[in-house]
Amino acid sequence: MSENLSQQKRILIAVVLSFLFFVVYDYFFIPKAPQNEQNITHIEQNNSAPQTTTANTNTQAPKTELSVNQKEEIAVVKSEHFEAHIDSLGRIAKFYLSDEKYKDENGKSINLVDTSLSPLPLEIRFSDIKINQEAFNTVYTASQKTINVNDENTTLILTQNLNDLIITKKITFHKYGNYDLEVNLSKDTAYFITPGYRPNIAVDSYTVHGVLILDKDDKITMLEDGDVENDESFSNVTLMAASDRYYSAFFYNFEKPLNAVVTKDNHENSIVFASATNNFKATGYIGSKEHEILRSIHADLDDVVEYGWFTFIAKPMFEFLNFLHGYLGNWGWAIVVMTLIVRIILFPLTYKSMISMNKLKDLAPKMKEIRERYKGDPQKMNLHMMELYKKHGANPMSGCLPILIQIPIFFAIYRVLLNAIELKAAPWAFWITDLSVMDPWFILPIFMGLTMFIQQLITPMAIQDPMQEKIMKFLPLIFTFFFLTFPAGLTLYWCVNNICSLIQQVIVNKLFKNHKKEEIAKHEHRS
Repeated sequence: MSENLSQQKRILIAVVLSFLFFVVYDYFFIPKAPQNEQNITHIEQNNSAPQTTTANTNTQAPKTELSVNQKEEIAVVKSEHFEAHIDSLGRIAKFYLSDEKYKDENGKSINLVDTSLSPLPLEIRFSDIKINQEAFNTVYTASQKTINVNDENTTLILTQNLNDLIITKKITFHKYGNYDLEVNLSKDTAYFITPGYRPNIAVDSYTVHGVLILDKDDKITMLEDGDVENDESFSNVTLMAASDRYYSAFFYNFEKPLNAVVTKDNHENSIVFASATNNFKATGYIGSKEHEILRSIHADLDDVVEYGWFTFIAKPMFEFLNFLHGYLGNWGWAIVVMTLIVRIILFPLTYKSMISMNKLKDLAPKMKEIRERYKGDPQKMNLHMMELYKKHGANPMSGCLPILIQIPIFFAIYRVLLNAIELKAAPWAFWITDLSVMDPWFILPIFMGLTMFIQQLITPMAIQDPMQEKIMKFLPLIFTFFFLTFPAGLTLYWCVNNICSLIQQVIVNKLFKNHKKEEIAKHEHRS
């Protein structure tokens, strides 16, 4: 970036960076929900085992036609928070969340397991082709038909008898949808077991979908949908999760790490399996990515909630927001207070940027004159520009750098508010009854666009290019349209942020005007 960077170029850089984060990044780099996932009724059943080197085999089982009725249920598990249905292949075929906040618009409990999307939770696939085919055509038996988690006996034992192999799944259920799992085989045989395909409820264009792998060194690996070319193996895995925006299905074992394999389905979606040859122990979970629930199960499960590039900023931001909610009791007001506090902390940077813009606006005619006078000699032009900046205490970079520093913070907050299931069914005030969905009356996005337009009117700008001026004029309209379908919580944050910017701009403009009058008065007094 050259030292004689003009005011209009700096503004355009800020605009481009904003769109890079809020439009280009979301549209091009975050996986979109495959269109066939939302209305799918049937996909070809693929029960192939992942291709990976395991004991005694390195083969892949073929697709098999199932003779077992997949809809047949052999057990039902109930708690105050969920209801799980086990099918005749020993898998979780349905998983309903019972809490009021998770019900759909018709008041029905949502089902986190879609039987049209394979694999289902607890599904086992064998590396040996013949065993795999037999397993998918042989029913399991259940030790109990009904389990109530509030009762003493919450352990379900599923057994499958193959020709020369017996598979036993021992599952102990807990109230939040977490379960202790132990698998035993009558003899060593290479197999893969999965926590299931990711929940298919809150799939959108703005959330990273795929598989998250956490190893014992706390290294996180994300394999997004569409990124898995060949099966990838991981050792020393403490957590393997598949998630949508709000919900997740995962295995974890922090005491005895697991081996994991990430493969893909016919639609390039990432799928995770744990691999074993006999005994397998892990804790599983199906449910929401609500921090309080995850922490109540295990303190280290926060890693399931992943915010992308700015996770290291986003996580502290959520903790701060959660802290405010604990005192205020309202997520909407917590967002308002958090935004105000962040703006106060960042005010020195904002102030410096605004002062710089005012100074450069005053210098715009002289800068234009220097460019025209020395347009054939860049070296002399830069020299005279530097002399001009030094004389008037202006620095073109002082307006650009504060914007660059603030963008990661604002984007981290954006990711938090977009992905926090805590905002689901959480009211703010007035007409906003759910901060996780768009404003039903579009009042917040329109107000946001209006404040942005007013701020544009009072912000000093030295734009001389007609095309640049047109782009700037249309920005409020573009952002308003962009935010129409955004969650109300996110739009609320942006509205409060704009109001803060507006007030700060008015104050800075007044201070600069008074300072300028004092300078003129001093100059006249000396004369």
